[in-house]
Amino acid sequence: MLDYTHVDGLSAADIARLRAVYEPLTQSVRELIDATIRTEVDADAVAAAKAEIDSATARLRAVQCEGSFGVQTGADGQSMPWGNAVIGVRNPSAPPLVIHKDGDGGARSDFYLGAAFEGPPGHVHGGVSAKILDHILGDAASKPGAHRLTGTITVRYRRLTPLGRLHSEARVTHTDGFKTYAVGHIADATGITVEAEAVFIEPRWARG
Repeated sequence: MLDYTHVDGLSAADIARLRAVYEPLTQSVRELIDATIRTEVDADAVAAAKAEIDSATARLRAVQCEGSFGVQTGADGQSMPWGNAVIGVRNPSAPPLVIHKDGDGGARSDFYLGAAFEGPPGHVHGGVSAKILDHILGDAASKPGAHRLTGTITVRYRRLTPLGRLHSEARVTHTDGFKTYAVGHIADATGITVEAEAVFIEPRWARG
């Protein structure tokens, strides 16, 4: 069973305040990752930057949670999946995606993938595409209070996905008992580059 942590007394205003504190830090670290990949400064500049980064890391580690961030919820049920590898506002390795859900059960997102997500030169790593599709299909398949986890996912790479601005969307095709079936894709400005279909299962412990 997954551990969803309810934080008593954490209001929507408190969550907004925490987000305002930590999200800019995450964005700065994303910029640092990009700069680390692309920099061509000399050895002395690298050594100085490393010392500053090590000092900042030590400062941030002075007080930290045990293990991973998990999914925390506030008093009003507002979810905080801030450590998530795709949408986490406190995870610098996340793009991050902002996912919009449609009234008909679909999900969509416009996002940007830069140098940190490269596989083939100038193009997105195939595993990153699979990760994004797994998440957005799962978002389409899920509903508030209904836990649905990936059972199987099949990814088809139609062509290379260029780094840069991209679009992804997903929709549920049908349900069968505890199984929900979804399809989706990633596209660039000229069309679909990767598509996927998946089965999401409501685990036994979540079936009420």
